[in-house]
Formats: sequence, C-alpha cells, structure tokens
Amino acid sequence: MSYKIGLVGKPSVGKSSFFNAATMNDVPEGAYPFTTIDPSVGEAYVRVDCAAPEFDETCTPSVGFCDDGVRFVPVKLVDVAGLIPGAHEGNGLGNQFLTDLNEADVLVHVVDFSGTTDIEGEPTEGHDPRDDIDFLEEELDMWYLDILEKGLERYRSGYHGEEANVEEDLAEQMSAFKTNKDEIKQVLLSTGAGLDPDEWDDETKARVAREIRKRTKPIVIAANKMDTDAAQENYAEITADPDYDHLTFVPTSAHAEKALKKADEAGVVDYQPGASTFEIVGDPSEEQAAGLEQIREYVAEYDGTGVQDVLESALFDVMGAIAVFPGSANGRADTQGVFRDCFVLPEGSTTEDFAYHLHSDIGDGLLHGIDCRSNRQVGADHELAHRDVVEIVTTN
Repeated sequence: MSYKIGLVGKPSVGKSSFFNAATMNDVPEGAYPFTTIDPSVGEAYVRVDCAAPEFDETCTPSVGFCDDGVRFVPVKLVDVAGLIPGAHEGNGLGNQFLTDLNEADVLVHVVDFSGTTDIEGEPTEGHDPRDDIDFLEEELDMWYLDILEKGLERYRSGYHGEEANVEEDLAEQMSAFKTNKDEIKQVLLSTGAGLDPDEWDDETKARVAREIRKRTKPIVIAANKMDTDAAQENYAEITADPDYDHLTFVPTSAHAEKALKKADEAGVVDYQPGASTFEIVGDPSEEQAAGLEQIREYVAEYDGTGVQDVLESALFDVMGAIAVFPGSANGRADTQGVFRDCFVLPEGSTTEDFAYHLHSDIGDGLLHGIDCRSNRQVGADHELAHRDVVEIVTTN
C-alpha cells in the first residue's frame, strides 16, 4: 500500500461512519465532538478492471481480492483526529491533526451536506456546507503560510554567496510536504509572486502558500448524507458555484454503503462495493426491506453510494495515479498463482520506477521491460499507462 488517503472533517459529519463503511473496521461513531481522538488506520480498496481475463487467466491476488473481474486493490485510509477552527494555532486537537494530516498524499474532506451540524460539529439546522469547505481550506492555508514564513526567515538569515535562490530555502523548509525547489519555483512564477521575496506583500505570501497547499495536499469533497433532500439541494447549489471549481465533489452516503455491506455479509443481499445495483437474496424483515428499497433508489440515482467513488477519484483522478500489473510475456509458471499483484504508482512512472518499486535489487539490475499485451520491449524510461501489464527483465 504505497498511497495514504487522509480522511478529514469537523466532528459529527459522518467521518467515522465513512471510515467504517470503506474499511468495515469498528471505530467509534457518534454525534459528538472528538469521537475520533487518535487516528484510525485501515485498509480500504480502489477498483481496477482486472487484466487476467484478457490473458484467459483467473487471478489469485496476494492482497486485496477480485470480484467478477474487478480487482480491489488495497490503499491505506487514515481517519484523522477531529478538526475545529483555529487548528493551525493549536486549538482543539489541532497540532496532532496537522501532524497526522501531513502523512497523507491526498485528502478526502467529509462534509455534512444536509446542513445539520454547525461549524464545530454541534446539531443545528440550515448550516451552509460552504462554511465547512472554506474553514478547512483556510486552516490548511494558514498552516502552510506559517511554514512559508519560516522558510523566508531561513532565506533572509542565510548566506547565499553571489546567488540567492529563495525557492531552495522554501523547498527545504517545506520538504515535509513532498515538494522540491523546481515545483516551488513554478509556483512562484505561475502566481506572479516572482523570485524576490522582498517585493512580496501579505497577500502575495498568502497566495503562494495556498497554491503550494493545493498542489501538495489536494482535496476531494465527500458530500455526505446525500440521501436527504436538504443535502441534494445544497449539492446542486454549491457545485454550480464557480468559487468551488478547483475542488472535486462526489455525492456520498456512508450510511447506505455500510448498510449494504452489512446486509451482504449477512447473506441478505448480493452487493459488490461501489456498484449501482444490488440483489436481495435473503429474507429481510419488513423494516429492513423498506430501508433497502430506499437505498436502492439512492444508488440508482447517484450510480452508487459514493464511498468507492470518493477514494478512486482521490487516487486516480486527482492524484493521477496508475495501476500496473506485473506479468510475463511467455505465460506464468508461478506455483503460487497468476496475476497475484497489482501496484498503484504515481503518474508518470516509468519501467525503471516500476522495477525499483518491486525491489531495489530488481531496479539495480534492470535491463528492460516487456509490454505483455504486445510482447514489445520497452526501455527503462518508458512511461507506463493505467492497467499496463509489464514483465521486468533484470540481471538480479
């Protein structure tokens, strides 16, 4: 599991319910602040069309599972401690929140689109979900701005010789965000800030910090509780608001996903996670049958509960990650089975990157790769595509 998805949001919006629905772990749930104090880490899954059927094979996954030609590849999901305004100043569990948050590659912000919880997670009516979206972004932006200011102090106090490159000092200060001097320089130029921080005003600093944050901590909005009329009205209004065009929204009902998974485990329904349909195969009670029919209407209208879609949107759409299968151009003679692995790699990964992902020794001895669909040899610098099946030829 090379990627970590951070699950964030204010208290009582259904964040723990989403985590449980995605992982089927049993973390505490409740409509009160700080249900989650320490981060819960679980194994969730993203769907990838399995490559095995194209080779007339039946896969035998070493991790995750395959269901009717759909591979469920594990990713790490972290339910981060509750967030309230002022977290960047240490309010609530702010310091712990930011520490845990920094481990995530991409963030899923669970927002109560029904408007029944206020900015601090207390019960209310008519709350605007935009306030929640804004406050998380503002907290993160202020966090980044604090660190940017420290980077500027480093720049001003250091000795640079003949050339002073502010992007190097900022990249060093912000290295925990997995950025580098080239990306920082690109941000400075694209935002119009320029490379002379003595010319930056407060507005410029804030703009730079926000852009670095958007690039290094991308956010997907899980518009939760969408099985309510109020949430659906809010969703239509907010997704039409141009101020939020930079965000990806996915309509979600964590409650529906968890209910379907539990019913599937109990043998009441036949349900594949993320599917837009399910079949009742057991004998539900009258009350359970009524609830399932409501869920059926919801998943038909929104093409699923949204829980799987949120995770996949975060990883494949926002992050641009790809899934790659190790294969063999001459057929597998592996006594442990075939198509055992499927790895999620960063966008732009090459044959060499894949080899090193498998093992450093394999990367050190890399000769070339083979595209198993075409039997074509590919070089070390060949850029891989989503669902490629590649054999690595190595001296080790």
